[in-house]
Formats: sequence, structure tokens, C-alpha cells
Amino acid sequence: MKLAASLYADPAWLQRVVIRLVTAADLPALEWEGEYVHFRRVYARVFARMQTGQSLMWLAELPGGPALGQVFVQLHSEADPNAADGRRRAYIHAFRVRRALRGRGLGSQLLAHAEADLWARGFREVCLQVADDNPDALRLYQRLGYEIVEPVAGDWTYYDHLGHLQQISEMGWRLLKTLHTAD
Repeated sequence: MKLAASLYADPAWLQRVVIRLVTAADLPALEWEGEYVHFRRVYARVFARMQTGQSLMWLAELPGGPALGQVFVQLHSEADPNAADGRRRAYIHAFRVRRALRGRGLGSQLLAHAEADLWARGFREVCLQVADDNPDALRLYQRLGYEIVEPVAGDWTYYDHLGHLQQISEMGWRLLKTLHTAD
């Protein structure tokens, strides 16, 4: 999808962005016109976890427009309780902003929203991972107060929309942020 450049040239567009929890009807929009169709089953699984209070899925959009960004939060992880323990520490993943809108404040706004919500829920730390081939994201996270705590192999698997097992290996970093207030 080509975003209307004239719409986003207006600096006030960012104030009109709505950040809200994902609904079942939003799941196709998270695929961004096919760019992320391979994550369809992942999105459905995270949504199911949200229904049981284990995850959150946030969507950023302009009213009536396409999904502009997203961030998912795992509140509890049995597989890696160091990432998300269900009480004090949560894990951010699937953080994306449309390429045409990067560097314009939407990512910072989306993360601040997720962090404020986590603070209100009693979480005091947020953890995330970034691939070592994504220096722009690493700079953003560090500018927002995240600190590198350890290197990670970033090995994970998922079933794509066709049911094929995909194995991913993304060397990178685990970062941690202590939440001090509802920023």
C-alpha cells in the first residue's frame, strides 16, 4: 500500500493517530496487504493468548485508514520467564511501523503507549530483542531508555500461512528498560 505522501507531510497527522487494542476483525490488516501474510498463524495465536490475558496486541492507525504500526506484548511466557514473568516484566515483540513513516515519531508514540499501559497493569520492566542487522531499531530503543543486557541467538520457529515450519535465526541483543512512571 502506498501511503498518501500529502497526508503524512502534515506534521499534525501524528496527533490524529489512534492506538488501540487489536480486535479479531483487525487480524487481516496486520498482514499489511500481504507483506506479513506468512505470520497469519502467529497473529492468530497471539490473539488467542490475548483473549486469555497472556498477551496484548496494539494497533496504530488513522481513523478510516490502514494499520500504520503495531506492537505485541507478551505478559507471561512459560518458555522464557526471564522475558515475561506475568507480574513484573513483559516482553515486546512484533513491533513494526510502515517503512514510509519510520523516523517520524510513530514508533516512539506506539512504544510509549504500550509502556504506559504496562505500568498501569503493574509491570515495572520491559524486555525486547533486536536483530544485530537492525541498527536503526537499536538506536531507537536505546534513545528511549532500553539497555543491552545480553547477546541472543534469536532462534525461533513458527508455522507460516501455508502450514510450513519456518526456522529463524537472528543474532542480536536482548534489551531491558525499567519503567519509572507512566511516561
